[in-house]
Amino acid sequence: MGTILEQLPSGARVAVIRLRSLGDCVLTTPALEVLRRSRPDLRVAVVVEERFKPIFEGNPDLDALVAPSFRELAGWSPDLCLNLHGGTRSLVLTLLSGARFRAGFGHFRCSSMYNVRIPTAQQILGISRKVHTAEHLASAMFYLGAGEGEVPRAKLFLTQAEAPAPRAPYAVLHPVASAPSKTWLAERFLEVAARLQDTWRLEPVFIAGAGEDLNPFRAYRTVVGAPLDQLKSLLAGAAAFIGNDSGPAHVAAAFGTPSVVIFGASDPDVWAPWKTASEVLIARGGIGGIAVSEVLAALERLRVAA
Repeated sequence: MGTILEQLPSGARVAVIRLRSLGDCVLTTPALEVLRRSRPDLRVAVVVEERFKPIFEGNPDLDALVAPSFRELAGWSPDLCLNLHGGTRSLVLTLLSGARFRAGFGHFRCSSMYNVRIPTAQQILGISRKVHTAEHLASAMFYLGAGEGEVPRAKLFLTQAEAPAPRAPYAVLHPVASAPSKTWLAERFLEVAARLQDTWRLEPVFIAGAGEDLNPFRAYRTVVGAPLDQLKSLLAGAAAFIGNDSGPAHVAAAFGTPSVVIFGASDPDVWAPWKTASEVLIARGGIGGIAVSEVLAALERLRVAA
């Protein structure tokens, strides 16, 4: 009978549901490239929330971006609807998409409601180790029938309006995280900022999401709650990124910005920057165990320059 992709006619439509979050959206782009290189004739849309649309804008592997509403998804008329999100809302969207093939991972809740249940990445790839999120998402495409091969790096694109404006060289620092166990000490970020400015001649620019507090870093330029298109531009033009494991770290990595990423409670095997110039620092016995000297040495190894 053939794989799912072999059963799709030329020009068939595919909807990939990827509602959130920032890092997950970035790490979905390798899977989209795998699908495109296997079946370039297919018309592919990503179903994504408005705030994360800039992650996919300008991507040549996509034909459309669809809002996560039943009406818009049904209007796209997919032949295959692939749920990469796994929540209740994405399940209902998949079931009501009208697609002939409604696919989701077997470990998703209510997986019996999909008519295509995707095994684990380990089963698909024939391995027993942990897999990176990029590998996990790309494995779904392999299971559906894309030719197995190397999982490409994540990639983002800038529109003409998002192109970085000429300015003095700078480095972006992201000192906040979702939990204290993932957040490096503010005073150590400040020490790194001083060295960036004095030794590397890079302006430190601190970033944070809306409602997050950058008051400890007010001696430097701070950017709080910037829209995602502006954040893309800022990270694409940076000489370096230094931050906690976070969504912005994946954006920086996708643009090839040399990155030092500090890991506390999260697992670098699953969430490290994917296939880009980066250094991962792992906390042993708590994130406070990482010294400023380790971050500076990582920047040296990356040959960061103004």
